[in-house]
Amino acid sequence: MSSSLEGRIAVVFGVANKRSIAWSIAQGLHNAGAKLAISYQNERMELEAKDLILSLPGAEAFMCDVSNDAEIERVFGQLKERYGKLHVLVHSVAFAPADELKGKFINTTREGFRIAHDVSVYSLIALSRAAAPLMEDGGSIITMTYYAADKVVPHYNVMAVAKAALECSVRYLSYDLGKKKIRVNAISAGPLKTLAARGISGLGDMLKSHAERAPLGRNVDVSEVGSTGVFLASDASSGITGEVIYVDCGYNIMGF
Repeated sequence: MSSSLEGRIAVVFGVANKRSIAWSIAQGLHNAGAKLAISYQNERMELEAKDLILSLPGAEAFMCDVSNDAEIERVFGQLKERYGKLHVLVHSVAFAPADELKGKFINTTREGFRIAHDVSVYSLIALSRAAAPLMEDGGSIITMTYYAADKVVPHYNVMAVAKAALECSVRYLSYDLGKKKIRVNAISAGPLKTLAARGISGLGDMLKSHAERAPLGRNVDVSEVGSTGVFLASDASSGITGEVIYVDCGYNIMGF
């Protein structure tokens, strides 16, 4: 099976800056031959994101706040008009208020819980629902999770619970969409110095511990996550759906 994406249309949600996992995946998809539509969140993100997007020949930029159903409907209407169909959807979107990622999980607020699940989990469901009618030839939907969905990572707090819900959503979506030849998978990357990760208290300690315990003796590089995204988008992974693929230098296999 080939990993070429020639003739495929991919839409990537979640590009914030050059350190974004979404950006690494977008670059990989572009290099594999996909035609790209790349979304950024709002006008505040526009300047840096647009410069990056326009650096990839043929890529087009779209603004979309995934917590707004009207914006999702608008953007997918634009995608249908512009491309006619889709083959790949990348959902690299997660957010929780900064105060929720400090202190103890027991102090999670109702509003913080709602926001984390709306932006980080429900958005995958909403985007998948909008993308599915355009995936006439089947397709691949890819989202981003983290080890804290399974094991306690101090300070990850409500985001860990959201990632657990995200992984469960991947399984249910894969069941619903499988008959349409649409696959749904998650990549569980090791800790990275992304814009989102900088809001987590103790990130430096997390990176140090990860490198010490991982069988490969290092932290993962964002380009390795990007390469896995290309694999999951391509026919090389045609028999894989509903799965969490770990790209963390083996950290997740360790007991202590």
